[in-house]
Parts: sequence; structure tokens; C-alpha cells
Amino acid sequence: MSTKSPIPIWQRALGIIAALFGALTLFKGGSVIFGPDSARDAVGNFVPFVVWFNFLAGFAYLVGAYAIWSGQSWARPLAFAIALATLAVGAAFAIHAMAGGAFSMQTVGALPLRVGFWLFIGIMLGKSSK
Repeated sequence: MSTKSPIPIWQRALGIIAALFGALTLFKGGSVIFGPDSARDAVGNFVPFVVWFNFLAGFAYLVGAYAIWSGQSWARPLAFAIALATLAVGAAFAIHAMAGGAFSMQTVGALPLRVGFWLFIGIMLGKSSK
């Protein structure tokens, strides 16, 4: 007999959203890194270290999605770790931009969105464990 409580539907939904976010991140980042010149031209002045980070983070998003979906105890720390790593890249991006480096305004909005998304997940998972 299992004593583990069932995983709430909202948590399953968060897992699905995180998986979609991860898949989209891999697709978008991969198309810029590995795709044709037209894909790079479409995003404008991208910052290579940000694109590479986002692409690699897409794999972490998928691992996080699995952890959320399946109710793993390490889902919450992973969500906070992803948010913290993204925040660090955001700080490096800000330094790059303030130093006069070329960048796309899309990145200015995307990095805080990613941080906020994973912070939200971490907070929600904390509420469910109480």
C-alpha cells in the first residue's frame, strides 16, 4: 500500500506547461544555433552566450517538467536552481548591454519571463508541500 498522496491536477498542468516551454526553448534556441542564416537574421542582434544558455536550459526545463509531473521531491529545488541560473545569465546580459554590446529587445523581456516562470513554479510547489 502506497502512502504517497496523489499528484494534484494543477501540478500535472504545470508539468505540461513546463514541458511545452522546454520544447519551445529547445526549438527556438536550436534554430538560431544550428539553423540557417535566415533563422539568425529573424531574431536580430542575439547574444550568443544567452542563446546557448537558453538552449541548454531547455533540457533542464524538460527534466524539471518530468519532476513536476511525477511529483518528485527535487522538482522545487530544480525550479529555483533554473531561476537562479537564468538570473545570473540575465546579470551577465545586463553587463553586456550596458557595455554597449548589441542585443535584441526580445531578450530584455524573455529573461525576466523565464526567471519569473521558474520562481512561480518553485513557489507553487512549496505551497503544495504544506
